[in-house]
Amino acid sequence: MVIFLTVFLDLVGFGIVIPLLPIYARNFHASGWELGAIAASFSAMQFFFGPILGRLSDRIGRRPVLLFSTAGASVSYVIFAYASGLDGRAALLWMFLARAFAGICGANITVAQAYIADITPPEQRSKKMGLIGMAFGLGFIFGPAISGVAQRFGPTAPGWVAAALCAGNFLLTLLILPESWKPDSAPVASRPHIAQWVHTMTRPKVGLLIAIFFLATFCFTCFEVTLGLLIFKNFPTVDPKTPAGVSLITYLFIYAGLIGAFVQGGATGRLVKAMGEPKLIALSMFLVALSLGPMPFATTWPAMLLALALLSIGSSLTRPPVFGMISNLTPATEQGVTLGVAQSAGSLARILGPIFAATLFLYEAPLPYLICAAISLLTGILAWQNLAAGYVSAATAKKTGPAGA
Repeated sequence: MVIFLTVFLDLVGFGIVIPLLPIYARNFHASGWELGAIAASFSAMQFFFGPILGRLSDRIGRRPVLLFSTAGASVSYVIFAYASGLDGRAALLWMFLARAFAGICGANITVAQAYIADITPPEQRSKKMGLIGMAFGLGFIFGPAISGVAQRFGPTAPGWVAAALCAGNFLLTLLILPESWKPDSAPVASRPHIAQWVHTMTRPKVGLLIAIFFLATFCFTCFEVTLGLLIFKNFPTVDPKTPAGVSLITYLFIYAGLIGAFVQGGATGRLVKAMGEPKLIALSMFLVALSLGPMPFATTWPAMLLALALLSIGSSLTRPPVFGMISNLTPATEQGVTLGVAQSAGSLARILGPIFAATLFLYEAPLPYLICAAISLLTGILAWQNLAAGYVSAATAKKTGPAGA
């Protein structure tokens, strides 16, 4: 419960701030590259610090790293609130620093997943990883809603609300959360950052799973970045200059988020039990391909809502079995750092994906969707053909312990 709330409150704070960045940056007269730098700084820091926090948690335990990161997240939103009350270049600089520091602290998703791996039997890890994904989805839903209410009390209010929530998260972790990993129970290898990436990516199946997660995240960002543009293009009656038009896009994201949260919170465990992780990963990518391909040509609301539903189901079924399988294939002493490398790959996809999708959309609107549909289809075939062979089942892992593949 505490880990679920930790991820949920982290993402609520993130969701409170994200809708405000373009508005505030415009008010502070930011150029295009400055806005891009502020928006990308969070994922860039997650990319670099995911393995670092994961490795640190393998060495000193999960609890101290979670305490540091939740306290740091609160500080980052205090800085954001301060920046929101400034103007011009000073505001942009402080906002950049706030988002970069928040990205460092937001890399604690790695540690949260390692905590889940510590306390969960192998046959239940994909199911529990689904709860982490559910916390993600719900955080993105509640964050923007809270942000909209907080803005009524002034430009600094959303930052203070996010800081207060993260401070409450820190207190909850401090008072309730026990340690799950005893770092003195086994030696932990120490590797430089690049060497750790090479070590992780060259391990059989683990490297493939991380590559699949990168491609899945890359394709999903196509939807995240361009959905609003696509709706305004395919549905001319929706006016982007009116509050109703902007609200409609928010409602579509909420619709997709609720479906994804429901699937990750309820269906993942049963599907893993029925199909196994490799086949479920492949199926999820096939569903993503099936949704992204026709989406740019959907000009009626039933067709668009159906495509969004399929995309939400498919994308929500990818993360839990991928991370459950990575965890089961990873020695106990390397859970944190290996999951950190996987999260870093996702962060890299969130940096590259929006640039790719937005650029191609402005050139030819259907192009990024069609390319990402093809990537998803090929990724699903790759998963189907290469993941199942030699994989230690959850039942076997329960008897023999995690495999070191």
